[in-house]
Amino acid sequence: MKPGGKEGGEGLFIAGLILFGLGTWLFFDSVRVATAPWGWVSGRFGGGLGQTTSMGILFVPFVAGIVVLFYDASKRWAWWLSGLGLVLIAVEILSRIRFVLEMKTTHFLMILAMIAAGAG
Repeated sequence: MKPGGKEGGEGLFIAGLILFGLGTWLFFDSVRVATAPWGWVSGRFGGGLGQTTSMGILFVPFVAGIVVLFYDASKRWAWWLSGLGLVLIAVEILSRIRFVLEMKTTHFLMILAMIAAGAG
């Protein structure tokens, strides 16, 4: 007998690994990535539904910090302003990403069963 289990378990392990990999691939293959017209920052200051501020306003702190840094790179507040601008831009881009699952419920349940059986 081998340490860690009974003999002949390699075939079941490989089959489970293949089942898990196939289920994971099918799951990620049926997810569509889309973008929304608004994000966390631009959607907060908009007037109403569908009316949002332009994303261009988010570049103002970053560009202002860069301009001051070209003038005098020793200004600490300009480094902070540039960093804050980059963080705002990154948050806005990431908050606009939407994941849409496009599949039937039966296919979704079969894929989950494949992943669970392969992991087990």
